[in-house]
Amino acid sequence: MPPAIHPIWQQHPGLVWSNRQADDTVRIRAALSRPRFNLLLDLTMAFGLARLLDEWAILEAEGTGETRRAAPIVARIFRNIQEGFHRADTGN
Repeated sequence: MPPAIHPIWQQHPGLVWSNRQADDTVRIRAALSRPRFNLLLDLTMAFGLARLLDEWAILEAEGTGETRRAAPIVARIFRNIQEGFHRADTGN
């Protein structure tokens, strides 16, 4: 039986086009490796920021060139998402 796949991926079908049965972890890591703000925000809302941070920590530990290139973009996106959450929580 194929793994359960979150419905969020219907909004982002081309992320792992070569493996339509890829599980959520594979898809999240693919999104982190090719970061776009709207996609990572959608994933944060679907899976929670902690899950994305955990997956990112694993990718960073692997230390691939792709991860090193994505790192400053991912860090900026995570900062912006966290700031947005903070502002929403404080009503600003």
